[in-house]
Amino acid sequence: MDHRQRTTGRRRRMRTSSQPTYYLVVGKSQSLVLDSSTLSFGTRVKWFAICFATGIFCSILGTAFLWLPSGLKLFAVFYTIGNIAALASTCFLMGPVKQLKKMFEPTRLIATIVMLLCLIFTLCAVFWWGKKGLALLFCILQFLAMTWYSLSYVPFARDAVIKCFTSCLS
Repeated sequence: MDHRQRTTGRRRRMRTSSQPTYYLVVGKSQSLVLDSSTLSFGTRVKWFAICFATGIFCSILGTAFLWLPSGLKLFAVFYTIGNIAALASTCFLMGPVKQLKKMFEPTRLIATIVMLLCLIFTLCAVFWWGKKGLALLFCILQFLAMTWYSLSYVPFARDAVIKCFTSCLS
């Protein structure tokens, strides 16, 4: 054990060949997709917090734009960017490949597809279709889909929400 390791308690992290390396194939080119194991735990947590805080900030900023005249477009854009940043923040914790695998598991498949479609349709409604009401509807659906998606990571949370709503409605 060298002096630095004894005094700081840190160990050098060596990349071994047993750690997985993932490649993303786009067309004919290949690029390396970094797995979360290539970053230290502290770095992953820091970038998760930065990305997640940015997502929350963009969502709150978008909500503030909602009250400005003709701010509905800005609301939809910033709210969507905030949701994308919050969703991307978890890639720092578990890595992009594992994140995508978890997103498309059978328990999250419908919520993931609805969430991604709402993200895309919100931006389409703002930029191409020019329908502000539709953009607002897709933002509401984004919130519901993102909530349902997030609840899938908490054991029995979806069941509790269903049970709560059925008891309130009956």
